[in-house]
Amino acid sequence: MSDANLKQRYVGPWSIPNLLTYARILVVPLVVLCFDLEERGKSTDIARWSALGLFVFASVTDFLDGYLARIWKQTSSLGRMLDPIADKLLVAACLLLLAADGTIAGWSIWAAIVILSREILVSGLREYLAELKVSVPVTQLAKWKTTLQMVALGFLLAGPAGDKIFPYCTDTGLILLWISAVVTLVTGYDYFRAGLKHMIDE
Repeated sequence: MSDANLKQRYVGPWSIPNLLTYARILVVPLVVLCFDLEERGKSTDIARWSALGLFVFASVTDFLDGYLARIWKQTSSLGRMLDPIADKLLVAACLLLLAADGTIAGWSIWAAIVILSREILVSGLREYLAELKVSVPVTQLAKWKTTLQMVALGFLLAGPAGDKIFPYCTDTGLILLWISAVVTLVTGYDYFRAGLKHMIDE
């Protein structure tokens, strides 16, 4: 049996792209555990670097699952549903953990709120537009938004441990968080415009 046929055979819940998505979801409680260990004062730096390592792994799977699904023609309804859920769970969990431990504090909390609010509102709009059979394509700017969020969270997850190596690690993460919040608002406009257009038409 050829490699192409073998890959095609495993399309379904246990295909490699879907397994990568499941792995990204499973990373979320592990990152929470790392922060719990840090709060208890057990291997603080190790907990931070472990959280960062898990986050980087999850970010790589985010790229790989979509890429492999396309080249192996293993796209599925389950994958399309779970992929954005996995992304939002990871981002939301990290933002909440970083806010709880004070890495994100003061005015920067508003950047986190903007990102979380936009993701919740866009999820609702996507569901509404899906019922109307309306698809809003992902723009290049939206892809940059995701990249900025991931890089910002990477710096912030390293946080105090990263500051020992690069003194501006946390500050860099906060600056990138604000930039990603602004881009998040801009990219969210496409969904709101499409949603409002169909609400008005009705």
